[in-house]
Amino acid sequence: MHLKPDSRIALLMHEGTQSTMGKTGLALLRFSQSPIVAVIDYQAAGRSLHDLTGIDKPIPVVASLTEALTYTPDVLAIGIAPSGGKLPDAWFQEIEQAVKAGLSIVNGLHTPMSTHPALQPWLRDHQWIWDVRQEPEGLTVGSGQASQLNCKRILTVGTDMSVGKMSATLELHRACLQRGLRSKVIATGQTNLMLGDDGVPLDAIRVDYASGAVEQQLMRHGPHHDFVFVEGQGSLLNPASTATLPLLRGTQPTHLVLVHRAGQNHIHNFPQVKIPDLPSVIALYEQVTTAAGAFHPAKVVAIALNTGHLTAAAAEEAIQLVEAQTELPCADIFRTGADKLLTPILA
Repeated sequence: MHLKPDSRIALLMHEGTQSTMGKTGLALLRFSQSPIVAVIDYQAAGRSLHDLTGIDKPIPVVASLTEALTYTPDVLAIGIAPSGGKLPDAWFQEIEQAVKAGLSIVNGLHTPMSTHPALQPWLRDHQWIWDVRQEPEGLTVGSGQASQLNCKRILTVGTDMSVGKMSATLELHRACLQRGLRSKVIATGQTNLMLGDDGVPLDAIRVDYASGAVEQQLMRHGPHHDFVFVEGQGSLLNPASTATLPLLRGTQPTHLVLVHRAGQNHIHNFPQVKIPDLPSVIALYEQVTTAAGAFHPAKVVAIALNTGHLTAAAAEEAIQLVEAQTELPCADIFRTGADKLLTPILA
């Protein structure tokens, strides 16, 4: 199930337009091919989306679903991920209201809604609820066979969660397409799947099948493309993350792009876990990827630096510092595009 190009989306974003809780919604606002007709965030109602997020689109920000209905949406997409993955009762009531008003639902939360007793009885023939985080059927364990593919396999890896791996993946893929190259994105998170890319919701897959699920996607699409960009998840440095190793094993990458938030020196929510200097992080990812020669060798070839919290001058200074430290090309894709990061991949 996918959104259609003519789907009119209202985006549920309470408390998320200016926080990491809303990263799904922010990515939809940046990359969705379907029109978003309203953003619902009671904290930011009436304000400019550009002022709130830097996204230059004339989309109204409203306080409630009732107001959003005046813009005639036919889909409500949940663009927030509250702590613990459960929506507060008041926000769930808006989802119930949307279903009763005839809207379909895109649900990227871990909690399924398609069979929810408060929603299911109200669905009409034209309506659907897409629970994005569902384990596909027919999965097997990984075998490392993606290393036999002729395509370049590019995986984004991070110093932490939520630093911009999906955005870097999509912008690198877009830069390839602009050059007329045969490029493909493999989605591994709910947001990218909502955007319509092929892939798997990695955090909904049992750990035994995780690398096999990624490998299955590579074997399906790799023979038909010259560049396959795999969306990274988590971080080897984050104690709560288990997603990165299956991605490394399933992808058997030929290139790694490291994503980092400028100035971040510890793992978010875990201040006791320090982020090492970037050359050490690069060495870690390269060593784990290759596993002393057991798997396909890959180098970190570029650094995608997240500088959204910095002024233009401070961002340029941070980029120059990273380039000096790592001797690798570094750029913020939202400030200058992905071309600089793509160059070593095309070489």
